[in-house]
Amino acid sequence: MRKLIYGMNLTLDGYIAAAGDDIGWGGPPGDELFQWWLEHEQACGLSLYGRKLWETMSSYWPTGDQQPGATAAEIEFARNWRDTPKVVFSSTIGEVGWNARLVTGDAVAEITRLKAGDGGPMNIGGATLAGAAMRAGLIDEYAIATHPVLVGGGTPFFTALDSWVNLKLLETRTLPGGVVLARYGTRR
Repeated sequence: MRKLIYGMNLTLDGYIAAAGDDIGWGGPPGDELFQWWLEHEQACGLSLYGRKLWETMSSYWPTGDQQPGATAAEIEFARNWRDTPKVVFSSTIGEVGWNARLVTGDAVAEITRLKAGDGGPMNIGGATLAGAAMRAGLIDEYAIATHPVLVGGGTPFFTALDSWVNLKLLETRTLPGGVVLARYGTRR
């Protein structure tokens, strides 16, 4: 069975985007944070995206390694992003490219099917898609980069749940500037 990991940058008050889908609160990632996310992405064999995150990622990373001033880590991230198979869940997108396939049907059923298969860990991104997987009990691990900023509202990282989910701390460290990196596993 494959592991499913949900990871994002979030504010101290728990949002991945402020009101109006504003993600500017995080600023450009420092080298250590970017490296942490690169290693997270490289450890996964399949990426699952909701529509909004897919549109954000696919608008930049296909050519991120060709941007002026791209760092070595950004070049590696772009190459890894292109090479990693992706599944995009959307009922409004007509087609996807960049080593991705589109799923327009039941996301939870497809994620359940993918988890039951062989292969390396999968990462999932996008609050709506991850929220559906979270409510279905499919998330095995949470990778969180918490930034020391409060935005007061927006798109929450966590969705409302019907019952508690007990977690165990797998990793934590604090970066310069106060960003806290943490990984939590679910207790099953």
